[in-house]
Amino acid sequence: MNELETRAKLIDKRLLDAQWDVNDHTQVVPEYTIKGSSILSDASSPYNSTQFSDYILLGRDGKPLAVVEAKRGSKDAELGREQAKQYAQRIADESDTPLPFCFYTNGADIFFWDIGNYPPRKIYAFPTRDDLERLRHIQIYKKPLTHQFIDTDIAGRDYQIGAIRSVMEGIEKKRRNFLLVMATGTGKTRTTIALVDALMKAGVVKRTLFLVDRIALREQAIDAFKEHLPNEPLFPKFGEKTFVKDRRIYVSTYPSMLNIIRDEMQSLSSHFFDLIVVDESHRSIYNTYKEIFEYFDAMRLGLTATPTNIIDHNTFELFDCEDGLPTFAFSYEEALMHEPPYLCDFQVMKIKTSFQDEGINKRTITLEDQKRLMLEGQEVEEINFDGSQLEKQVINKGTNKLIIQTFMEESIKDSDGVLPAKSIFFCMTKAHARRIEELFNELYPEYMGELAKVMVSDDSRVYGKGGLLDQFKNRSMPRVAISVGMLDTGVDVRELTNLVFAKPIYSYTRFWQMIGRGTRLLEPSNMKPWCLEKEHFLIMDCWDNFDYFKLNPKGKELTNATPLPVKLCEIRIDKIEASLFGAEASDSETIALKEIRKLRVECANLPLGSIVIRDAKRELDKLTDAFWNSLDEQKIYFLHSKIEPLFKTMVGVDFKAMRFEKDILEASLSKLKDDQDAYQKQTQKIIKQIEELPLTINIVANHKDIIKEALKPNFWLNATDEQLDGVSEELASLMQYREMKQEGEGQTFLNLKDKIASKEMVEFGADRESVSISKYKEMVEEKIAQLLEKNEVLQKLKNGQEVNSDEVEALANLLKDESPNITIDLLRRVYQNRQAPFLKFIRHILGLEVLQNFPDTVNASIDQFIAEHTTLTSKQLEFLDLLRKFLINNGAIEKRDLVNYPFKAIDSKGILGIFPPKEINEIVELAKNLVA
Repeated sequence: MNELETRAKLIDKRLLDAQWDVNDHTQVVPEYTIKGSSILSDASSPYNSTQFSDYILLGRDGKPLAVVEAKRGSKDAELGREQAKQYAQRIADESDTPLPFCFYTNGADIFFWDIGNYPPRKIYAFPTRDDLERLRHIQIYKKPLTHQFIDTDIAGRDYQIGAIRSVMEGIEKKRRNFLLVMATGTGKTRTTIALVDALMKAGVVKRTLFLVDRIALREQAIDAFKEHLPNEPLFPKFGEKTFVKDRRIYVSTYPSMLNIIRDEMQSLSSHFFDLIVVDESHRSIYNTYKEIFEYFDAMRLGLTATPTNIIDHNTFELFDCEDGLPTFAFSYEEALMHEPPYLCDFQVMKIKTSFQDEGINKRTITLEDQKRLMLEGQEVEEINFDGSQLEKQVINKGTNKLIIQTFMEESIKDSDGVLPAKSIFFCMTKAHARRIEELFNELYPEYMGELAKVMVSDDSRVYGKGGLLDQFKNRSMPRVAISVGMLDTGVDVRELTNLVFAKPIYSYTRFWQMIGRGTRLLEPSNMKPWCLEKEHFLIMDCWDNFDYFKLNPKGKELTNATPLPVKLCEIRIDKIEASLFGAEASDSETIALKEIRKLRVECANLPLGSIVIRDAKRELDKLTDAFWNSLDEQKIYFLHSKIEPLFKTMVGVDFKAMRFEKDILEASLSKLKDDQDAYQKQTQKIIKQIEELPLTINIVANHKDIIKEALKPNFWLNATDEQLDGVSEELASLMQYREMKQEGEGQTFLNLKDKIASKEMVEFGADRESVSISKYKEMVEEKIAQLLEKNEVLQKLKNGQEVNSDEVEALANLLKDESPNITIDLLRRVYQNRQAPFLKFIRHILGLEVLQNFPDTVNASIDQFIAEHTTLTSKQLEFLDLLRKFLINNGAIEKRDLVNYPFKAIDSKGILGIFPPKEINEIVELAKNLVA
């Protein structure tokens, strides 16, 4: 196509898709006349005194908003870049308007250049007039972010302000993509809300999309935005289903947004949002959901709690970060080491039952249970299961009962000391979760079924106000949430105090996400009567998960599995190739024609609303009758390399049916290639699936003849390709009923008495101590109170009498040998004062004087300084955080320290290169007062 044809057939249509009618000259002026000679020395060709811009897009005021430079379809669109820039500059000079936006395109690729603000970038579609006028308004009226106020009532911790400043500084440096790595519980959502608030107030952002991967997390995010930005229009409101365009903040799940952009009736512009927040950024967004980010042209902010060293390359790449270098990071360890801690530490209790450790066999089954089994007619010798088979091949009620009873004994209780505090049981399967729930009700009937509840994502009772999750968060009962996947990530319940790992975990990321459910501290202003204190939380590990991750620090290596629709397409292309070029079967040509016909239908059914499919229009247009009628090896390669990957866009299909179809197709390919070993293995797998179809269901029973035929071994020995297709066509849609068979078929159910083989506390977390600091403090104070009755030195101190150095030394030696061990080092750590002498601690414990907490004093002073200086940069905040740590760790500081290491690591001049003189004087005075 030449340029005129490209414009008429492609570019005009793409403009119309964005509501620009080229025939309406109040919107679009084709062949816009531009006078004057070339003003750019790097112009690619000489111009006459009069030139023509291919399209000018007009605002509602009739003034030029944008220039569109067209190139013929066979040319690279980027050849129009300098030409578009020159036209834009001339129009700005002629019409006394702001510099128009630049677009250049060959009909397939569109590039957008906001000259002076961002480098050119490829976009999916043209913006609408509303979009361009919004972008122009932002361009003209946005305020500098350097001194933009951050609402510290929303996010006021130093690291939260640091994260916000890091993003703002990135925006000022013309960056568009950011990644925040913040440990679970450190307030990623609040930090984001404060950032969005600041960006909206600065006029940098008008509309924000907050993406989550589950309905429960959507509801949680909506509640957070309502709480902190109650006056900002939010979508969706309660009960709202239809997408509306008059809001400023949108919260959506990935699938919902994907459906919206694929729905041609919605006509949602690809420039509708200014900022897209990607909550819990992880691997799934690189498959189906990456399409969302390819569609929208917006700034992107990724949020993840995954430790930086575990985040994969794709995540960093999506947010334009170097591997291992996010925009901002704040780890769990940093949160724990802060004084006072920002997150809650945890203790681990490892539990292993006898059956888990040694398996279920005659040697481990009690004599009493063996007698009972014999009376029931069972052969004890035939019962032989490995411990790893529990809740898979064998279900033992006694093991689950023992784990629940141990939990009820060992769990951290509420203030009454009777019921466990809020807890989550992480189970293997939904059936496992239901069994745990039933056992809670059986063992503790006095709670009338309210103590423990199963919460799984496909249960509608979980969601909404008054739903099971809402009850768990906001009511005393239930105390135990029994989860299969749903509560592993993202759900925030500050009062969570016990976590039970009742399943093995192999993903390190998932492991830490699950631990993160318990790390949040209580909110003093919103205390719940069923949880008035939380010193630490307890993890009961029933499957050696902590040991596993010590041996395998990164867990199992995850592989990028090929999506099922892509795999099906791959096998079909392989079969076409084999039948055309490799097979010697007499019917190979017939088979090839049949598979080509099927592949053509599948290609025609690709989702046209998908941007991946729209972008591949040039490739799909090659699939003409002539293409299919003359397939050769080059065209087969084209199908594999260009068409096959497009099938990843298939969503909402019956994947159980497709998997069966894939298995049949794979077997037919092996038969075609005369690969008997592979064919036999594949047919055995297919027979097993057919065996699991329940003939008790009418719709399945209607196909009983072909089911019975397909279960005969001879059928597969002699089956033709056409007969294999017949099995696939008749039975694939029935595969969904395999799960409707009686639960537990193929599993052995036992009710044998199990016993605890080992139960131990593991020293884990930042302090690596087996008792918490507050517990140690209680023990010290109790011991001093006991000794006061008989120790003369303590009595003299209590009565206000002087004691000499020998008496102090004797008291110190006595306490060092007591239980608990009481030393000056431990006292300084527990009471958080690195300078106080031994006697000062004793006088404090006896209630004779108040011992100042040095870290609290330092933190309060620096936090006050930050609150009073609301425009601090991320570099200045980093310096103050380092100053905080230096003071707490050293207990002293001199003026010269501020221009030496470690402060020179931030700037070669230390404080002199970071703060202006006035603020330097304030910081020096602040430090001086703290160590005085």
